[in-house]
Amino acid sequence: MKWFSVLIAGLVLTMSGCASIGGKNEQWALPIMAVPLQPSIQQEVQIARTSQLLLRTDLNDDERAELHFQRGMYYDSLGLRELARYDFNQSLSLNPAQPEVFNLLGVYFTQVGQFDAAYEAFDSTLELDPNNQYAGRNRSIALYYGGRTDLALEDMTNHYNDDISDPFRSLWLYIIETKANKADATAQLEQSYAKRDDNWGWVLVGMMLDKVSQSDAFAEIAKGATDNVMLAQRLTEAYFYLAKHYQMQGDYATAVSLYKIALSFNVYEYVEHRYAFLELGRIFSAVRAEQAQQNNQQDNSEQ
Repeated sequence: MKWFSVLIAGLVLTMSGCASIGGKNEQWALPIMAVPLQPSIQQEVQIARTSQLLLRTDLNDDERAELHFQRGMYYDSLGLRELARYDFNQSLSLNPAQPEVFNLLGVYFTQVGQFDAAYEAFDSTLELDPNNQYAGRNRSIALYYGGRTDLALEDMTNHYNDDISDPFRSLWLYIIETKANKADATAQLEQSYAKRDDNWGWVLVGMMLDKVSQSDAFAEIAKGATDNVMLAQRLTEAYFYLAKHYQMQGDYATAVSLYKIALSFNVYEYVEHRYAFLELGRIFSAVRAEQAQQNNQQDNSEQ
């Protein structure tokens, strides 16, 4: 995590104000927040109960596989990814015909940049369950992060066409298509936004297109949340896509701060939380490459 500390120190200090967040168009005195989610008693009890059941010697393989899967899901919901991955691997060793487990492992591999392993995991999911929507989306995202834009765009286009009313499919299609053709991506997103329904996620699309102000978008999110859990979930999504918006504009300082806020709510099972760390790593790599290029140019000019 040393790179993360260096990244934060180097980028946040470049911001115009440490208490404000926003780009050139808007700034907020303070970001809209929710109380970070904490482990519940039910989650802790279920982990303890499942662990006790796994000590029994009279379980058959299917029962033991299911218990490992259940405990892995509880670990995953608490952000204990390595413990979750251990349980998922144990579950697969006992029952390999579990598409949902391969899908989760594929997401883990994507998070740590092991893209070939991620592709294989998602392919396994789709072989076992060809209609698995999550695996199709997640494979597309893995292909995007792995630099295979054409394949990613093909997968995400198919995923989008399966439900064009889903604003989050529109957002990911836009993010991926922007790598190939920003003008086409923007035109496609505007067409989708014009056909929007009352799904709250279209507020995020409007914000991405600068058709909804950031202050109005967050006011709408806060108004629509019925409790702190929902607010934390929606803010995780909102700050992630807003961070992506600024990152795509080259405003890395603002993007870093927004990704940090997206992570702060502890909504571990959301893909927006899962990939925020990955995005921070990509920003660090981009900044480091820019600094190296500037240093080389300076050295050449001095020669």
